[in-house]
Amino acid sequence: MGATSADPTKVGEDLMALETGGTAPDFELRDQHGQTVSLASYRGRRAVVVMFYPYAFSGVCTGELCSVRDNLSTFVCDDVQLLAVSCDPMFSLRAFAERDHLTFPLLSDFWPHGAVASSYGVFDEDRGCARRSSFIVDRQGVLRWAVHNAMPDARDLQEQARVLAGV
Repeated sequence: MGATSADPTKVGEDLMALETGGTAPDFELRDQHGQTVSLASYRGRRAVVVMFYPYAFSGVCTGELCSVRDNLSTFVCDDVQLLAVSCDPMFSLRAFAERDHLTFPLLSDFWPHGAVASSYGVFDEDRGCARRSSFIVDRQGVLRWAVHNAMPDARDLQEQARVLAGV
């Protein structure tokens, strides 16, 4: 399993994504309600989908996250937790979640700006946002799958669902 680009580690100009089989970088970020969420808190309990998206309120991101909302039981259940991450401020994420009825965690990687996206190799410094990338982390904290899409290209959520079914 790997990325959707010709070079599975190449995400964008001079950025290298994480390789599968290694430990996913831990992080603590605040969600749209100001609550601290950490990747490590799911270790031993649930697989985690870490879904980086460029911008709240943008067309493609809104479409993707509303599709997740409409198929939420695939991405948030006893075995799986979705953590959607952008570099938008927490208050923007709260307004975005309220407008589109997004009930899963929208995490703010606002400050230090893009630090978590950078640790996953998916921060676009020129645009100041996370690239459109997804990572599946198993219950032991091991990165099992990653996919990277170009900014204007929505990810294949059905493919993610298939991968999740096998984790």
